This record gives sequence, structure tokens and C-alpha cells, in this order.
Amino acid sequence: MVKIAIVYHSGYGHTAVQAKAVYRGASEVAGAQITLIPVEERAQNWEVIDDADAIVFGSPTYFGSASAQFKSFLDETSGRWLEGRWVNKLAAGFTNSAGMSGDKLATLQQINHFAMQHGMVWVGLGLPPGNNTSTGSPEDLNRLGGFLGAMSQADADVSAQVAPAGSDLRTAEYLGRRVAEIAHRWQSGRASQAAAS
Repeated sequence: MVKIAIVYHSGYGHTAVQAKAVYRGASEVAGAQITLIPVEERAQNWEVIDDADAIVFGSPTYFGSASAQFKSFLDETSGRWLEGRWVNKLAAGFTNSAGMSGDKLATLQQINHFAMQHGMVWVGLGLPPGNNTSTGSPEDLNRLGGFLGAMSQADADVSAQVAPAGSDLRTAEYLGRRVAEIAHRWQSGRASQAAAS
């Protein structure tokens, strides 16, 4: 069994919808135990996060960066960084903004840099860009053309019951499945290596 923690902040509900899509995708993989953790509940969930084989991080993009609440969570991990608690865990990321670009890539890069500082192993989206030809469609997976992680877009004046778009949520599900599948392979490889030692 692999354990996956999805740690996220959502200001208006849109990123929470995206986090639940990552959860659904990971849940499709047999033998995966997934826990959704809003950053507001991190204090009672540090043990779950530390015990995870993979941590998927999610934040809205505000002014080209992760939210202050999410950044506060990142900053609180300095003790874990000193102890190397998350070294060799898998990591992935997702973000949402109102703009089609919204500088979401900057937020994913921020999360990626954080994971690299912890010595984690990054899992990218692994999808080609969608909706980038004359025969493409906004219903394509990865319609926003991200590679580092899953991106979604939700109009600022639309509720989380309506947005993000279905294709963005299917892209987040794809990321969740991919992380869970790779976590199984990662765990098997590490077990084989330990047995051979």
C-alpha cells in the first residue's frame, strides 16, 4: 500500500475542487491510501504527511505566487527539512487561477523548488499540451499546456460549483493517478533494492 497526502489551500473553493479531483484520480489506483489535508488542518495531520510516500501540494495562484496561507505551511516545514524527513518522498503540484495564464507556472515552480530543497523526487504531469491545434478542443486534457504540474482556470466571478472546467479537473485526476502509479513503482523498486542489499 502506498500513502499519498494531498496538502492544499483554497481561498474561494476552486483549488479545493481541484484537490478533490487529484484525490479521485489517485483513488482509482488499487492499494493507494489518500488523505486530503487543507493547510488549515496541518497541525493535526503532520504525522500523516510525514508518513506519506508521496505528497501532492496545491495552492491557488495569487499575484504570480502561492497564497500566503500555503506559503506559511511551507515555512513551517523547516524543522522537517533540517531532519531530512521528506528526502526521497515523491512530490507533485497543482494550482488554479482566474487568468488563463495567471502566472500559474511561477506557483508550480515555487512548489517544485520547495520540494527540491526537501530532497524530494518530482512527478510532473506527463501529458502533451491539449487544445493547441486547429482540431483541438477546450475539452482536451491539459488544455492549459502545463508540464510541471496540473493547472486549472476558474473565472473570478464564478463559484466553485461551476468552475474549474471539466477538462481541468480531468487533468487533475490524471495527475493523481500518475502519482499513485509511480508511487507503487517507487515503493516496489525501493523494496527490491533493500532485499538485494
